Amino acid sequence: MAFRVFLPFFLMLIMAPSLSALERLRPGAGVAYLGLHFIDTSAEGAYNGARSDETSRTDMLAQMVADRFRTEGFALLDLGPIAADLDAVINPADCYGCELRMAAKLGADYVLVGEIQKVSNLILTMNVIMKDVATKTAVRAYSVDIRSNTDDSWRRGMRYILKNHYFRE
Repeated sequence: MAFRVFLPFFLMLIMAPSLSALERLRPGAGVAYLGLHFIDTSAEGAYNGARSDETSRTDMLAQMVADRFRTEGFALLDLGPIAADLDAVINPADCYGCELRMAAKLGADYVLVGEIQKVSNLILTMNVIMKDVATKTAVRAYSVDIRSNTDDSWRRGMRYILKNHYFRE
């Protein structure tokens, strides 16, 4: 019983540092946005390979994220100077710090990466991580699970991440 009473207070203590960290993003800062990576761990993907609709959805969400960051006043940096490095990486969100090294080459303030993992045709997970290049620490990291593999469910999941964690209104 006591645990139930203290649980909300405990959660507030845990969340307090992350809530204060939400204030650290600097509009106008340079962001090396390395895109979204799709990971298919479903049985369907193992048997049938990549689906064009999921490739299109990944591109749609990548553009959605870029548009939102621009709208919020961030400068998305040209990735041309690191194109060869980026092409050599399978997943910039999981490359042992290569995303930070590439962003540093660009002179970025932040690096932004994301993953969409398909567990099944019903269950997908989206992760979006933003790190401060100078301190090498995450200033935002959020994950959301979605149900249903449709354009609308994917957009709804990413809107949730952006609205409620990156750009609280």
